[in-house]
Amino acid sequence: MPSSGPNSLFDAYLNWLDDSGKETWKNTYWLGVPIQKCPWDSWVYQEIIYETKPDVLIETGTFQGGSALFFASIFGLLKRGRVLTIDIEKYPPMPQNERITYLLGSSTADAIFQQVKNSIRPGERVMVSLDSDHHKDHVLKELKLYSGLVTPGNYLVVEDTANGHPNLPSFGPGPLQAVEEFLKNNSNFTQDKSREKWGISGFRGGWLKRVR
Repeated sequence: MPSSGPNSLFDAYLNWLDDSGKETWKNTYWLGVPIQKCPWDSWVYQEIIYETKPDVLIETGTFQGGSALFFASIFGLLKRGRVLTIDIEKYPPMPQNERITYLLGSSTADAIFQQVKNSIRPGERVMVSLDSDHHKDHVLKELKLYSGLVTPGNYLVVEDTANGHPNLPSFGPGPLQAVEEFLKNNSNFTQDKSREKWGISGFRGGWLKRVR
């Protein structure tokens, strides 16, 4: 394993994690439902939800519903909050929870975005998690659409910024490049590096906090 600095160590770990996906992140469950998320990032999500108390968490990229169920479980413990989760496909059986609403369609489609926007009540605090198509153009479009829904003090989380950095170098421009371009023209958000305290987050640079 490289020893030229912390980033080399963490990059090596993320590369190993990607290579061993069938035994690790693809073999991770929340209450029996595949979640495909690394435990340290889920833990940080829990901390953010507890601290910021969003009323609505919008998730793009439902897949099998493990993350939506995780978020709903935390909301249940807090006795507040609901999840709106979006995917272009259904992967039955989906977990059923009174705090989860499933939307079928593209996260960047106008009809879906308007449905999400119209479901937010005046005064509600909103958080967003982007975990659908990881190509730069799609993520950037999501950022431009959904960033306006995030309320000051809450978070917009761009997942899997490790795509191409260091994982899958052949993937091409991905989430991290989308974040970098988005932040060049948007001063309402800042990268909250404190959320990367474990060092090996799969979302490095993607924990965006709305500050104004």
